[in-house]
Amino acid sequence: MNPPSHCPSCRQPMVQKMFARQLYGEVELDFCFACQGIWFDNFESVQITPGSIIELFKLIHQHRDEPRLPLSEPLHCPRCNERLLHGLDVAKHGGQFNYHRCLQKHGRFTTFAQFMIEKGFVRQLTVAEIDELASRVGIVRCNGCGAPIDIRKEHACSHCRAPISILDPQAVEQALARYQQADSKLSAPPDYELLADAIVIRERERSRQLREKQKNGDSFDGAEIVDLVSAGVELVSNLFRR
Repeated sequence: MNPPSHCPSCRQPMVQKMFARQLYGEVELDFCFACQGIWFDNFESVQITPGSIIELFKLIHQHRDEPRLPLSEPLHCPRCNERLLHGLDVAKHGGQFNYHRCLQKHGRFTTFAQFMIEKGFVRQLTVAEIDELASRVGIVRCNGCGAPIDIRKEHACSHCRAPISILDPQAVEQALARYQQADSKLSAPPDYELLADAIVIRERERSRQLREKQKNGDSFDGAEIVDLVSAGVELVSNLFRR
């Protein structure tokens, strides 16, 4: 392995993991679980195998409950330390995803949620869907930068302009079907009925438990901030059993 890279956001050493590369060999990826980000050297994100994408999903699930740091501004390349440029691209299977790339072509930094948009597990919500969700959930966490978004007033993140996205049943089922065709080891998808409601219920229960644990402290303001993607990751993680 190469020496550990430093996170473009928090500047702490990143964790290195190896994944199978298409055709042959392995790809070494760098992770910052505190910032929920992945550093890809040039073209690595398109070189990993379908099975490795599933392994990445599992890894994201394992670290879903760890505290998340907001992304810094600006972000810096772990190779040359130059400022990363914000980019926006269209995923192969639909939807836009955000990332930050090095102008010297050393690679790019992307959050877990944006990676899952790129690979087809997550889709953006329409304005009508956001309005409907706002009647049940007031504040969600931005999948781009981690900032809170009051979806009763906003339809995108006011800080980084990332759209509001959710890991939903149809997106998961369609992505899984594609990867099943490419990797015969994957198991068949179960029933996805009422997953969106289950996400909301799960997040409200976690918020209730957090309030109970911190009712004697002074650092918790009682606000619910729902992470639509990480909640969905936990609920569908059993899709990828070997």
